[in-house]
Amino acid sequence: MGEPKPGAPTLRVAKIKDGTVIDHITAGRALLVLKILGITGREGFIVTVAMNVPSKKMGKKDIVKIEGRVLSPDEVNKIALVAPRATINIIRDYEVVEKRRVKLPRTIRNIVRCVNPACITNDREPIEPVFYVVSEEPLKLKCHYCGRIMEQHDILACLFSEG
Repeated sequence: MGEPKPGAPTLRVAKIKDGTVIDHITAGRALLVLKILGITGREGFIVTVAMNVPSKKMGKKDIVKIEGRVLSPDEVNKIALVAPRATINIIRDYEVVEKRRVKLPRTIRNIVRCVNPACITNDREPIEPVFYVVSEEPLKLKCHYCGRIMEQHDILACLFSEG
């Protein structure tokens, strides 16, 4: 590791002309951010993912760059489920024109499923899972239908396991 040898090529991620840069993502969670945004790679726009990048503030962090797409306020807020310290940079003509922090919404819809197997959302009924934020740090969500409290490890396991 350390500094590259003199004359050694330096790998750099190119700036994007227009789009969104999601910075300060909790290390190892960039793929979950892509999942929350519904990005599969088949949409046609360029997506750059950097994981476990050195960070003075966080030790390590992930970064996601999405060329040609600006996130909705709702999408930005949902990112807080897995990256509560993330910042969103809106880029136009290679310049940051807006920078904001994510904020966890009070109600989470259709992102995670309830861990209670008896919950109506896990039945064959087409019911959208709805959760209320009980606590942000540590993250705890309460199911609207059955009242089950899901803790962060349950939420992350659910996000990782869903296809």
